[in-house]
Amino acid sequence: MDQNHAYTAYHPRWLRPHVSTYWWLEKPAYLAFILREGSCMFVAWFTVYLLLLLRAIQQGQAAYEAFLAWSAGPVIVLVNIVSFAFLIFHAITFFQAAPQAMVVHVGHRRLPARVLLAAHYAAWAAASIVVFWLLTGA
Repeated sequence: MDQNHAYTAYHPRWLRPHVSTYWWLEKPAYLAFILREGSCMFVAWFTVYLLLLLRAIQQGQAAYEAFLAWSAGPVIVLVNIVSFAFLIFHAITFFQAAPQAMVVHVGHRRLPARVLLAAHYAAWAAASIVVFWLLTGA
C-alpha cells in the first residue's frame, strides 16, 4: 500500500465491497425486481401505442386503416404480445406490493393483506369485464 492511501486513525479506509454486474441474477426476488422495473418500458409502449391509435382515429378513416395495417405487421404484433405479458407481470407484482405499501385501517384494526390484495384483483376483474363489455357489446 502506498503512503498516500495508508490507514490512519483520522482517515479510515472505506469498505466498498465489490458488487457484481449480475447481482440481480443471484436471487429470484432480485430478478423479479429488475423485470418489474424494466416492465415500465412496456407500459410506456402501450401508452404511446394508444396515443397513436387515438391520433389515427382523429385523422380519419384513411389514417385509421393505415394504422391498422402498420399494427398488423409481425414486428408490431410480437412487440404487443411481449408487452402484454410484461403488462400483466407489472400489474401482478404491483398488486403483490400494495399490501406492504398501503396500510388501511377499518376502525382501530389494520385490514389484512389478503383482503387488500383480493380487493385489488376484484377491481381489476371488474374493470376488465366493463372494458370487454364496451368493446364487444355483449
